[in-house]
Amino acid sequence: MNDPKRPPFGTATSAASATSATSAASATSATIATEKRTLVEDGTKFKGTLSSTCPIHVQGAIEGNVEGPALTVSATGVISGKVTATTLKSEGKVSGEFEVETANLAGTVGHNTVVVASALDVKLEAPSGKLQLTFGQPDASRRRS
Repeated sequence: MNDPKRPPFGTATSAASATSATSAASATSATIATEKRTLVEDGTKFKGTLSSTCPIHVQGAIEGNVEGPALTVSATGVISGKVTATTLKSEGKVSGEFEVETANLAGTVGHNTVVVASALDVKLEAPSGKLQLTFGQPDASRRRS
């Protein structure tokens, strides 16, 4: 006989699978949440020198020198100054001198900004008129030691 309070055969296995999937998702979320990173929150303005051994995420504003393994500038982020990093990913506003291995630029790039990179992905739109990009070999005085 079927008991109306008892789930049909196989439901317990499905529930266990769902619990395992939920536990795995929670563990993944916890891992992501506990990854070390340096975060400059939206509404924060930092002026000076910032050096980090962790990836740097900018949602606010930085003016100055920045050094780290990776720099991500969100759509609300602004960075102006001299940056040294392995990777740069920007959807915000950047200006200054950037020395990186790989750069992925969207958003806004300021006038006279220099990006020295081995690989460059650019997806920019001119706010008015046209954009000008200049390519060439980096100046020896800008190269890292």
